[in-house]
Parts: sequence; structure tokens; C-alpha cells
Amino acid sequence: MGDQENQLNQTVSDQLLSAAREAGKYAYAPYSNYHVGAAVLADNGEVFTGCNVENASYGLTNCGERTAIFKAVSSGVRKIKAIAIAGPVGGAPAYPCGACRQVIAEFAEAADMPIYVSTGAESSETYTLAELLPKGFELN
Repeated sequence: MGDQENQLNQTVSDQLLSAAREAGKYAYAPYSNYHVGAAVLADNGEVFTGCNVENASYGLTNCGERTAIFKAVSSGVRKIKAIAIAGPVGGAPAYPCGACRQVIAEFAEAADMPIYVSTGAESSETYTLAELLPKGFELN
């Protein structure tokens, strides 16, 4: 990977992580008090954000990642190029749950799509979808 591509990837990850952190401010999390935001980069260049929305019936809760992806899909997007996920600063990193990993796989442009996970106010880790969901449905 060349320097120019690394800079582009760093810019994309920074922008997505910033949007994810902002989206997390809108989370509805009265039960866990764990606010999660997500930002998806669609194949058309648009960014869609989402946050977790909890419910007293926990099974009806929706994660930030799925909220962002469903917003993109409901706007006509069928492929995403990257996703960033941010939990509360000072909290544990907000790795996507199993359900979110499978939804990401459904709409990911490729198995090596980057998933940026915030690990603090300014730090993050980068994974590929294949690393977080080995042998998932629809992954090649």
C-alpha cells in the first residue's frame, strides 16, 4: 500500500470515526447507558450514521451499526465500503455484535472491507470483515 493510499485510508477512517462519535451522542440507552454510534461509507460516497436504540424488551434493541446500515439501505444503497463504530470514551471498545457482523457481511463491498473500532477519544483499531466474521454467510 502506497503512502497516498495510506493517507486516504487514514482520512476516511478519521472522518468516519468522527461521524460515529457524533452519532453516539443521540443514542437512546437508558438501560445499559452504553452509547454507541456508527458511520457507514456507501459505495456512492455518502456517509450514513446511526446510534443504538434500546428497548425495555431487550431483544427489540437495535445496535448503532445496524441503524446506520438500514438507513443506507432504505436510501437505496446496496454496498458499503467501510464502517466505523464508536462507544463511549473511556468505555470498552464497541466491537460489533454477531448480528451486526452478519448484517455488515450482507452489504459489504468485499470481505476485506475495513471496520474501524474506536478505542478511545482519538485512537482506533482497524479490522477487516473477514477477521471479525470468519466463514460468515455471503463471505468469499
